[in-house]
Amino acid sequence: MGNIAVITARGGSKRIPGKNIKDFMGQPIIAYSIKAALESGLFEEVMVSTDDGKIAKVATSYGASVPFLRSAKNSDDYATTSDALNEVIHEYSSRGREFDWLCCLYPTAPFVTAKLLQSCMDRIKKQNADALTPVVRFSFPPQRAYIIDKRQRISYKWPENANTRSQNLEALYHDAGQFYFMKAKSFTDKNAKFKQAIAYVLEEIYVQDIDNAQDWVLAEIKYEILRQKGLL
Repeated sequence: MGNIAVITARGGSKRIPGKNIKDFMGQPIIAYSIKAALESGLFEEVMVSTDDGKIAKVATSYGASVPFLRSAKNSDDYATTSDALNEVIHEYSSRGREFDWLCCLYPTAPFVTAKLLQSCMDRIKKQNADALTPVVRFSFPPQRAYIIDKRQRISYKWPENANTRSQNLEALYHDAGQFYFMKAKSFTDKNAKFKQAIAYVLEEIYVQDIDNAQDWVLAEIKYEILRQKGLL
């Protein structure tokens, strides 16, 4: 049945206008995700789910497929990634195409490489998993978080951890926000559940949320450091 990479890239970004095709270190940022998926050799189909004609044009120019545009229903501010993915899978199914593995790849993930995607698929096979999420460790232990009251007074959210050494606190991780692998059937079947969802831990230098202008600058700085070191 093959595998599919779906790059979710709707238009209308407000905090960073034109975010998904904005120039990042010399090329549209979505180009990095497309290139990684294509060069990995893992996917029979690398498609971009978008409602925007400009994004579609850029995507196809870099080798991705845009066989249909995303519906208005799944393009507003309330639509979720899952909504978009379900629409894609059901549309392909109506055209007689089914897939074994689904990779949801975000368009603003320039640190993702073909080698990383290949490594994740190898991990999935070795551990007989049906889903994988890349994660990164919190740089500061959340167990020692502060809360601030209405009078701007601070206190520990969990006072019992106030005097605990950081290295003695359990390591906690968060979603790297780059991509996800999952069995397509387990994702689309409402009665199915992921039985073996595993993590792939990334180093912090390879992770950067890009939600505002400051994030964008930080991402470019990290990217340039990695490129100079020959790590990208």
